[in-house]
Amino acid sequence: MTAMASPTEPGAGTTAPAGAQAAGPGDEPPVILSPATGYPTLDDGQLATLRQIGDHWESALGPRRAWVRALPLDPNLSLHAGRPVARGRSRFVPVVLEGVGTDHPQTHEAQTHEGGAHDGRERAHEVEATRDAGHSPTPVGRTAKRLRRVLLGPALHSAAVTEERMRKLIALPVLSSDALSSVAYGPEAMLVILVLGGAAALRWSLPVSAAIVVLMVAVGLSYRQTIRAYPRGGGSYIVASDNLGRVPGLTAAAGLMLDYILTVAVSVASGIAAVTSAIPTLRPHPVILGLGVIVLLVAGNLRGIRQAGAMFAAPTYMFIAAILLLVAVGVADAAGRSFAATPRPPVHAIEGVGLLLVLRAFSSGATAMTGIEAISDGIPAFKHVEWRNARVTLTWMVSLLVVMFAGTIALIQLDGIVPQASQTALSQLAHRHLGAGVLYGYVQTATALVLLLAANTAFSDFPRLLFFLARDYSAPRLFLRLGDRLAFSNGIVLLGTTAGVILAAFSGSVDKLIPLFAVGVFLAFTLSQTGMVLHWWRRRGEHWRRSISFNAAGAVLSAIVLVITSITKFTQGAWLVVILVPSLVLLFLRIRVHYLAVGRAVALHPLPAGVHARVITPPTPPSRDAPSYAPELGGVTGAEQQEAPDEIRNFTVVPIVSMDLASLRALSYATSLGQPVLAIHISTEQEEAERFRSYWNAWGDHVPLEIIVSPYRALVAPIARYLKLLHDQVPEYVMTVVMPELVVRHAWHRVLHNGIAPRLRRALRSIPGIIVTTVPFHLPS
Repeated sequence: MTAMASPTEPGAGTTAPAGAQAAGPGDEPPVILSPATGYPTLDDGQLATLRQIGDHWESALGPRRAWVRALPLDPNLSLHAGRPVARGRSRFVPVVLEGVGTDHPQTHEAQTHEGGAHDGRERAHEVEATRDAGHSPTPVGRTAKRLRRVLLGPALHSAAVTEERMRKLIALPVLSSDALSSVAYGPEAMLVILVLGGAAALRWSLPVSAAIVVLMVAVGLSYRQTIRAYPRGGGSYIVASDNLGRVPGLTAAAGLMLDYILTVAVSVASGIAAVTSAIPTLRPHPVILGLGVIVLLVAGNLRGIRQAGAMFAAPTYMFIAAILLLVAVGVADAAGRSFAATPRPPVHAIEGVGLLLVLRAFSSGATAMTGIEAISDGIPAFKHVEWRNARVTLTWMVSLLVVMFAGTIALIQLDGIVPQASQTALSQLAHRHLGAGVLYGYVQTATALVLLLAANTAFSDFPRLLFFLARDYSAPRLFLRLGDRLAFSNGIVLLGTTAGVILAAFSGSVDKLIPLFAVGVFLAFTLSQTGMVLHWWRRRGEHWRRSISFNAAGAVLSAIVLVITSITKFTQGAWLVVILVPSLVLLFLRIRVHYLAVGRAVALHPLPAGVHARVITPPTPPSRDAPSYAPELGGVTGAEQQEAPDEIRNFTVVPIVSMDLASLRALSYATSLGQPVLAIHISTEQEEAERFRSYWNAWGDHVPLEIIVSPYRALVAPIARYLKLLHDQVPEYVMTVVMPELVVRHAWHRVLHNGIAPRLRRALRSIPGIIVTTVPFHLPS
C-alpha cells in the first residue's frame, strides 16, 4: 500500500491553520481558500534541524558547482524554445512549460559550463506549467481530458480564484435555495401531522407556525453575530471547534455532513415527485430521474461557483416571485371578504390531540430551517468585503423566508386548506387564487425547479466543510484540492455519489427520507450557538451582552428542536442519524491520529556529527565535442540501444514535495549513486514555490533544483511532460527518476494519501529511456 510522500502530510513542526478567528471584522484581509493549502510549513525548530542536516550534507557532497556542472542538460526549458529536437519527430520543442524568473539563466548556464566561479546559488528561476501542460501522455488520458473540457470547460488559472467569487445577487439563490425552497414542503409537513388529530388539531397550525417563525428569526440573528465574530468563515464546525473543543466541533461537522447529503436526496426526491405528479407516465421511474438530476447538479457545480450560480439562480428567483405573487393575490382575495376564514372540509381524527402530536408537527415544520447556516459557512465564496456581503445576504434570506413561510401558512388558514394525497397544499392555493391557466403553471414549474435545484446549497457548502476538516487533518487531504474550475471537485463528487446511493436505497421516496432530515442540522445549530455564547463571554468586547443574548436564544431554541426532533422521529428513521454521527466522529479522530503519526514519522531529526567515510563526487562533465544525441535505431532511442555498462550514461531526477525525512532519504539515495542529480519541486502557486525555495536554501542548496509552478493545479501530467522534455535534450542518457514513496500498513490508509508515485510511474512508462524507481518509507501505523 503506497503513496508518494506529499505536501499533505503533517510533520512535527508544521503549522496547520487554527480555528481561531478575529474578534471582529476589523481590517481582515480578503478570504482566500488557497490552492496551496496543505503544503507544510516548518517552524523555527525544524528549520534549525534542516540547517544542521545541510551542514552534514555539505561535508559529504563537496562543492555545489561540481554537481551543477555534472548535469548534461539545462533544466530551464525556456533556453531550448525553438531549438531542434534531437529525436527528430518535430522540428521545434513544443514549449508547454515556460521559464519565468528573476535572473538571466542563459548567462548563468554559460558561466557554469565554462567552469566560472559562479555556482548558481542565487539562481531563482522556475518553470511554469501552462494549461496544456496538464495533458495526459496516454491516449486514454487525452480522450478523458477532452471529454472533461467539453463538459466542464477549460481549466482556470489559480489567480482566477478571486474572480470566481459571488456577488450578493448570485450568492442569495446559490446559498439560500435550500432554505427558501423549504416553503414548498415545510408548511405541508406540519399540516400532515396535525391533520391526524382532526379539526381540533388543525387549530394549532398558527401557534406552531408562530413558534417556527420565532425560531427562524432567532437563528438568523444568531448567525449574524457569528459572521461578525468569524469574518473569515464561521460554520458550525469552526465555531464549535474554536470554543467547545475538537470533539464537539467534529460532532457538528458530522451532523452537517449528514444534513447536506440528505438535503440533496430529499430535495431531488421532492422535485421528482412534483414532476411525476404533473406527468403521471414518469411515476414508475423516480430513482432513474433522481439520479439524472444529481448528475446534472454535479456537472453544473464542477464548472465552478460562478457558472453554477448563473445556471441555478433563475429558478430560485422564479420561485420567490411565484410565492410572493401567490401571497399577494391571496391576501387581496381575503381582504375582499374581510379576512373571513373559509370553513375546512370535515376531517376525521385518527389520534388524539396531545403534546406529542403538536411537538411532532413542530419538528416536521421546522424542516423549513435547514440551510440557514449555509451563508455563514460560505463567507469565502463572497466577493470582497466578504463578511459584510454575507451578513446582508443572510438578512435578505431570513426576511424572505419569514415572509414566504408566514404568508403561506396564513393563506392555508384563511382558505381552510387540508392536505390531500392527490395535490399539494401549495398547488391548492395556486388553483384557488390563480386559476388553472398560465400563472398556475408558472407556480408549479417554479416549485418543481427550485425543489430540484435546492440541493445546490449543499453542493456549495459540503465540499467547503470537507476542506476545513481536511485542513485540520480530520478528513482525507485529497479534499483540499481545487479542481480545474477552482471548485472542490472531490467533495462535489463524493456528495453526489453518496446522495445518489441514499436516494436509490430509499427508492426515491420523500416519505421515507423526511424522518432522517433536520436532526443533524439542529445538532450543528445547537453546538454552534452554544460555542458563540462562550465566545462572547470570554471576549466581552463591544456590544457583547446583546450578542450573547441573541446566540443564547438561538442555542436554547435549537436545543429544544433537536430534542423534539430526535424523540418524535427516532422510530421513523432518526435512529440512523443518531448512530451515524458518533460513527463519523470516531472516523474523523482515527484519520487525525493516522496523519499525526505520519507527521511524527517523516519529521526531520538532527544527524550525528562526525567524519564521513567518503566524499561523494559526481562524474566529470561530458566533453563539449561529444555528440549531443545518439541516432534512433529502428524507432528506439539511443539510450535503449546501449548494451555494455561502459556505454551507459546516467543522470537522476528526484521529485520532492516537501523537506521531510522521506524526501531527504530519496535524495540521499540518488546522490549516493554518484551520478548527476537534479531535484524538482512542483507548486500550485508562486508563493508556495518561494517558500519551498527558502527551505531549500536553508538546507544549503547542495544540488541543482528546478521548481515547476502549476497554476492550473495539475501535478502528475506537468511533471511527466517536463521530464520528457528534459530527456529529449539528451536522449542518449538514461534518466532515472527516484521518488519517495510512503508505505502504509492498512489498506484503508491508501485513500488518505495522494498516490502520486504510482500515477507518475504509469505516466512515465510509455516514455523511452526513463527508468522509475522508488525509495520506500514504511509508516509505523
